[in-house]
Amino acid sequence: MAKESPTTRSLALLREQGYTVAVVEKWNPHARIRQDLFGFIDILAIKRGETLAVQATAAGVSARLKKINDSELLPKVREAGWTIQIWGWTKSAKTGKYVLRVIDIS
Repeated sequence: MAKESPTTRSLALLREQGYTVAVVEKWNPHARIRQDLFGFIDILAIKRGETLAVQATAAGVSARLKKINDSELLPKVREAGWTIQIWGWTKSAKTGKYVLRVIDIS
């Protein structure tokens, strides 16, 4: 079975939680890089009265936290009332299952 990406795992969990989701990270073939919405959002999830912006990652949670905190657009996203979270997925050596760590930086 193919290894699931952090984005794939996040989408599945968000859907289980009743969110409507969209991947807003796009591949830029000219620059050959992935570009996140506003520089730090991979997934937008919505449900009644809530917008959740997720940065999904397998490793490097601290690097993602720094990237988001350094963003000039972070205050604007906060002003819009969006919840902003980093979802860090790591595989448990004990169980072999993925474990989610959520950091809310709204």
